[in-house]
Amino acid sequence: MASPLEKARKDPESMKARILKAARCRFGEYGFHGTTTRMIARDVGIDISTLHYHWGEKADLYEAVVLDIHDDLRGKLIDVEKSIHGLPLAERMDIAIDEMTDFLFRCPEISNLVLFRYFGKTRHQSSLDICVPEYVSDIARSMGLCDDEMGVPVSSRMKVLAMMNAIHNFISGEAFFQPMLGLEREAYRKRVKETLKFLLIPAFVEQRN
Repeated sequence: MASPLEKARKDPESMKARILKAARCRFGEYGFHGTTTRMIARDVGIDISTLHYHWGEKADLYEAVVLDIHDDLRGKLIDVEKSIHGLPLAERMDIAIDEMTDFLFRCPEISNLVLFRYFGKTRHQSSLDICVPEYVSDIARSMGLCDDEMGVPVSSRMKVLAMMNAIHNFISGEAFFQPMLGLEREAYRKRVKETLKFLLIPAFVEQRN
């Protein structure tokens, strides 16, 4: 039997999909504890009973949102890996930074929820969190930070986490950083890419040399 999330993905115009889309935005803006199901229902234009009929309790909907962004992020990382495979490291990073920042600026709730889950205080735990180390290790291998297929050193994983956190912070902090820097949206996003490349590419390329 298909799960509510599978049904929502199968029919993007369905009520389940509409609720999921609104929930991604609200949880991304306010986190699990700052969001209520009434807020989400109001955004969709439905009553609270309709939301619960389609998704159950708030925790069930939140788990679906986490899984949804988890799969979106994983799919994008796989696509990026396919497009940069075999290229020199500097070129790989240049393309990857462009593609990942564009993707995350289109879906800022992903960065917001990542930061909420790993740096905020929350009583809500998820078994999905255990998948994150796999991504970190896969990225480390893709970037050539280790040769061991069986295990990735802590030092390599830390470097990947530093890169990921830099990207997520620029995305999540756009509303704060953009006016502080006196930049329009497109100018800010262009500068984010330039800054990430300026900091990250030499650091990772020199690590390989």
